[in-house]
Amino acid sequence: MFKRMRQRPKLWTLLLLAVIAAVTLSRYLHWDDRLRFLWQEHTTSTQEQADSIWLPGYRAVIQAKPLAGLAEAETSGLSWSPLSNTLFTVTGRIPKLVELSLTGDVLRVVELRGFSDPEGVEVLSDGRIAIIDERRGEMTIFHLSPDASFIDGDALVSISLGYLNAGNKGFEGVAWDARNQRMLLAKERSPFGLFSLPFPEQGEDDSAAPQALLELRSKQVFMRDLSSLAVDQRTGHVLVLSDESRMLLELDTEGNPVSFISLAVGFNNLARSIKQAEGVAIDAEGTIYIVSEPNLFYVFKKD
Repeated sequence: MFKRMRQRPKLWTLLLLAVIAAVTLSRYLHWDDRLRFLWQEHTTSTQEQADSIWLPGYRAVIQAKPLAGLAEAETSGLSWSPLSNTLFTVTGRIPKLVELSLTGDVLRVVELRGFSDPEGVEVLSDGRIAIIDERRGEMTIFHLSPDASFIDGDALVSISLGYLNAGNKGFEGVAWDARNQRMLLAKERSPFGLFSLPFPEQGEDDSAAPQALLELRSKQVFMRDLSSLAVDQRTGHVLVLSDESRMLLELDTEGNPVSFISLAVGFNNLARSIKQAEGVAIDAEGTIYIVSEPNLFYVFKKD
């Protein structure tokens, strides 16, 4: 009897530690936020869903398609070009700019010279391409000629984004917001953050320059890191991709969460979880594209 009494404090201590561990893990993984947001989605009206991207309505139609010739290339970032109706991604280990078809076929590979760690890519409305070099904390914008086999970054003007000591925790996501003539930027983690860079499109004299970097509120984003951004030009809403959270989140024009999907197995027709999702893009029809390291390609369409 006395032995059982002595064991009870140990059991209560273990139970208390288990509860503390469960609460800590829940907050770290944002399970509480996800459950609360799932209820919010459940109460969203049909009209509100129609006025948004509404991610719960999407299903994977192409899954884990290898990008030919890029087996060890570590693709990162993704952007849809309205001019060519193709996609662009970049590779980090051996810096390259890669053009893809909408079904994930490699159309073109351009060598990136003078780049250290390209992690984000975006195509502007006028066709210029912006590349984020994470380790250098810089963004380089240039025109890509149809016959170019390489881009010399050392010969181009780069824009410093700050956070020069962020290393591999700097800026990764970049998206062009045509409605507001600005670039949206995502700092990966430690801490993560969303930023706006007002950036008028290029004029005839090629003299348009960005203004100061502005930090946007991001505490409402229940993710562990930010990997990539994309702007839906139909609604103005922003897609935010997280590698560590395995999640794609939709934000409205005020930065409020609207909908999300999990990138884990069993959700949205996924046969396997998407590991290391590093780039997201959305085209004019609302089709969503994702690339993951090292070289896998996904397409999501609405039912």
